[in-house]
Parts: sequence; C-alpha cells; structure tokens
Amino acid sequence: MADATIEDYYVEDRTFAPSPDFAAAALASNRSLYDEAEADYEAFWARQARELLSWDRDFHSVLEWDLPFARWFIGGALNVSYNCLDRHVEAGQGNKIAFHWEGEPGDTLTITYADLLTEVSKFANVLKGLGLGAGDRVAIYMPMIPELPVAMLACTRIGVAHSVIFGGFSPDAIVDRCEDAEARLIITADAGYRRGAPSMLKPNVDTALSQGAASVEHVVVVNRCDTDVDMAEGRDLWWHDLMADASADCPPEPMDSEALLYLLYTSGTTAKPKGIMHTTGGYLTQVAFTHKYVFDLKPDTDVYWCAADIGWVTGHSYIVYGPLANGATSVIYEGTPDTPGRDRLWDIVERYGVTQLYTAPTAIRTFMKWGAQEPAKHDLSSLRVLGTVGEPINPEAWMWYHTNIGGEGCPIVDTWWQTETGSHMISPLPGVTTTKPGSATHPIPGVFAELVDDDGRPVERGGGYLTITRPWPSMLRGIWGDPERYRETYWSRFEGRYFAGDGAKVDDDGYLWLLGRVDDVMNISGHRISTTEVESALVDHAAVAEAAVVGAADDTTGQAIIGYVILRGSHDATDELGEEVRQHVATKLGPIARPKTVVLVPDLPKTRSGKIMRRLLRDVAEGRSLGDTTTLADQSVVDEIRTRAAESPQED
Repeated sequence: MADATIEDYYVEDRTFAPSPDFAAAALASNRSLYDEAEADYEAFWARQARELLSWDRDFHSVLEWDLPFARWFIGGALNVSYNCLDRHVEAGQGNKIAFHWEGEPGDTLTITYADLLTEVSKFANVLKGLGLGAGDRVAIYMPMIPELPVAMLACTRIGVAHSVIFGGFSPDAIVDRCEDAEARLIITADAGYRRGAPSMLKPNVDTALSQGAASVEHVVVVNRCDTDVDMAEGRDLWWHDLMADASADCPPEPMDSEALLYLLYTSGTTAKPKGIMHTTGGYLTQVAFTHKYVFDLKPDTDVYWCAADIGWVTGHSYIVYGPLANGATSVIYEGTPDTPGRDRLWDIVERYGVTQLYTAPTAIRTFMKWGAQEPAKHDLSSLRVLGTVGEPINPEAWMWYHTNIGGEGCPIVDTWWQTETGSHMISPLPGVTTTKPGSATHPIPGVFAELVDDDGRPVERGGGYLTITRPWPSMLRGIWGDPERYRETYWSRFEGRYFAGDGAKVDDDGYLWLLGRVDDVMNISGHRISTTEVESALVDHAAVAEAAVVGAADDTTGQAIIGYVILRGSHDATDELGEEVRQHVATKLGPIARPKTVVLVPDLPKTRSGKIMRRLLRDVAEGRSLGDTTTLADQSVVDEIRTRAAESPQED
C-alpha cells in the first residue's frame, strides 16, 4: 500500500446497534438475505429481478460470465420507464407524488406519477420526432430541474442511451463526451439558479459546438431562468415549443436486458475520461434492491431525499431510477445548501417531512463548520435513516451527523460504491447491522469483496487493496468503444478480480474501513478527478512549462487539489499569475477541478531518471516530514518548494 495511511488510521471502538423498535419494523431485521445470497447468489439476484421489476419477457439464464465481461438476465426484456412510471399508474398510484421539487429561488412543484408519465411520454415523442431511436446517444447538460429526469426517462422509453454531463463542467468536457459518444442531440437549459443568480449553461453548449462535436444535430433548450441566449436557427429548439404539440401516447418499447441504458463519463488515470456503460436489467435490479433495503424504504409513508446532483452516478441511481422503480416519493432541490441561508437543507427536511436523507461527508463537514445551531432551528424528527456517499466519512463527522441530524436515533448507512459499480456494494442494512462510526461495515447481500496484498493474496486483518471477487448485476459492461481499456483498467492488477482502485482496512471484527484512492485519481468532495487531467489543464496555460498535481488531505472536501507549476522563463512568479493559472483550470475543466492552491516553483522533485516524486509533494502540502530524499537529482529543490508553498495564497 502507498504511504502509511493504514497504520495511522483511527481505530473506532464505539458501536451502534439498531434499536429494537427500528429492527422490529424494518424490511430486513435478520441475516436471511445474506444467507440466501451466500448459498446461491445467482438465484438470489434472479429472485430480486423477478420480484422487484416487471418484465415483458422473462429471462432464461441468470448470468453469463466470460471474465471480465458479464451478461445478466439473458433473454429477458423490459422497459425502464415502464418500471419507473406506468406500472405504478396502472396499479392505481397515479396520484401519488413522485417528486417534491424545490427551486433555489423558492418556487416549488409537486409532480405525481401520472404527471411524470405524461411528460415523459410527450418528450419521448419529441425525441422520435427529431429522428432518434433505439441505439442512439444523446447528451444531457442541465440543472436540477424536473425536465432532467423527464429527459432521462424519455430516452429509456424508446431505447435511446443518455449521457448526462454535470452542469458544472466546462465546454471542453462537453466536447470530449459528445465526441466520444457520438451524441446526436444535446438537451440543456438557458441556465440554472446557483447562490441566487443564474448559472449559464446554453452558452457553454454554444462554445462546445463551435469547437467540435460535429455529430450533434440539434440542441433542445429549457427556459429555466428566462435569460437572453442565442438560438441557432435550424439547430436550437425550445423545449416548451416542442412539448406544446407532442402527443402523450408513447407506448414503452421492450428492451433487451443487456441493452445500453446510459453512458456516464468518469475520470481516469489518463486525461481522456472513460465512458462507463450501464445496461438495463441488471442495473435496474440492483439499484431497486439497494434503494429498498439499504434505506428501509416504506413507499406508502416515506419521503426520501438524496441531496446529490443527477449529473453524478449517485443521482442516476438514487434520485431517478431506484426511487421511481420502487414507487417512492422523493425530494429534488435545485440549489446550494447555503442559499438563502445555511439552514436551507434542514428547512426542506422539516417542510416535506423527509424520512431518509442521503448526502456526502463533504457536506456534513461543512455543516459542522456552520454549527449545530443551524439544524437546531428546525424539527428534524421525521428523519429515520441517514446515509452518506462519495468518500469515506471520518468518525467525528459521523458522530456529528448521528447527534445533530439524527437525534441519536437514526441508523446511518455509510455506502461504498462507484460510477462503475452502478449501485451500493458495501453498506450496513439499517435493521440488521451494528454500525461503527466511519466504517462502511460489510458488503451487501449478493456482493463479494475481499482485501488483497500487493501480490494478490487475501488479507484477513489489516490493510490491503479492495477487490470484488464475483460479478454483480449493476456492474459496468465496459468502457464505451474500448473493451481493452476496460480489461486493463479494472481487471489486470489482480488476476480474476475487479480492483476498485481503493485501499481499505479490515478490523478485528471483520468491518471494512475505506481509506480512499491508491492510484492517481483524487477524490474531491466525492468527485473523482485525475491528476493527469488537471496537469494537462495547467500546462495548457501559456505561462506554464511543467506541472504536477497531488491530492492533499482537506477537512472539508476530503482531498484538495494542490498544483505545483514551473513557469516559462519569461514569466515572473506572482500571486496574480498563480491565481490566473488556477482560474484557467476552472475554465478548461470546470470549477470542481480548480486547485485549492497553485504553488509556483523553480523545479519539481525528480529522481535521477526524471520521475516526479509526488509523494514528496503530498508531504509538503500536508506539512509532513519528508523522510529520505537521497534519490532526488537535486535535493535542495524540496526546501525551495516548501518555502514557496508556505507563501502561496490558498482558496478560501
């Protein structure tokens, strides 16, 4: 394992068992699901698929496994939008609320399952009217407004695969993703509200299409903020104009269980993002199962809220597909948690009677900084399950969440999973599992994880690499257009095992403690960003000759991006230039990738063979002793870097 993080990791002895009252009413209150899956995991997942979903044609085989390629529920056919909408309406649940939507300015909308079905059917007909059909790909670049899940579900209704691009990404990211997917359409909005003002989206699409993405034929634009945007004649179309004349009659098309459902691009250890492929039957089975049992969902009484953005996999699985497949009532919020006040989330919880809250450790640490007085302003007694997602949660943040949000009475489900896994892999079941603050505990029923050492040997206690030993239904089916990269990225490090890229520890009680990335992908507020992407953006600046990037520990975001930059000879190292370089990264990659600090240095710590020693740069960033530097070509450079780092301004 890289660095001494495992040995230094805090050992947590506190335990929290489910209360007798919670366990007595829980959907799962004993180990029967685990026992069933352990005895025959294929039969276990087949039962979940048939009980949780409606199939147009039953599958004849559960799993075909030709490592590393899996096919689940072979021969089966189903439609995702039918499972999320029609079947609930047909069962007399049309008037049930699907989403309580809240805009940042305070505008609200209550959307029933019947409403959603009408809008999805109409937009599916719009897509067909634009010449789109099964097998095509479209990009979606939108704020957190109801039209976003409508667009996604409309795609699934007719077999079009969507590629959602997070609304904070830059034009370059739009170009990369649209070109790789050969997207024929982009669905966007003029803007979305963020901290009280419109955050523009359509101009980014215009810039992207001026640079590339020639496959895009049309742009459909939602008028969210009523801003003045350019509309290219023949290419750009208003959502409201198209929907005005669209028919609400659009029968769902049965799709093969292995039909491509969506692409979602994620950072890799090379600059080119990877198009993660998720298909239909296996994905929907596991997201429905995990949403039901991990959150102990009671759809007749619960109001569930995943406070993520749909642009990330968390939003795909636990705002759109899992909750709707289970007939849940959910909350969607457009804005930020500090607008108009730092109690916005707790106000929403109180007003809608939220019963499950699912958010990120980064957010929880921010709430801690804002103070317990903010949630104390509101009645949070409706909450009964709390969840965390995106990165490991430190015990201090876990306990704050437990005490100040859960009132010491809500089980906390700390979930580990990835874009690639599609759904939860390691998590407590709230009516079964005794939890420990900071531990994701154990794999869910039907998922099999194991730690291994550098040589691939199983590790029963202590630290190791987290691997998955058997296929699972919601697993990625590959990287779009590059099956060899899929094999090399995920299956080559340890023979016969999926390597997640994360390190973990298993304690004396068999509990798993996730320790974060062991490769060159940083985890910033739960978002994976590769060092290579950021380094490429830094070097793209005209003043930069060379750059190295590391992720350093940060109390709020988990990791923070620290950039070390060597300037070209004609440029002076000033604070103003450092800030200009920082902002350049935001322009190229989006604000989420902007370094916390850019340190302008005369050189980088390199071995005699020319390899940059990023370990030393992390040590500088985190204020640690540097240890042995004898392999460096020039040992004096480290002292200069340390001095420059201490003098460099940091982002607030």
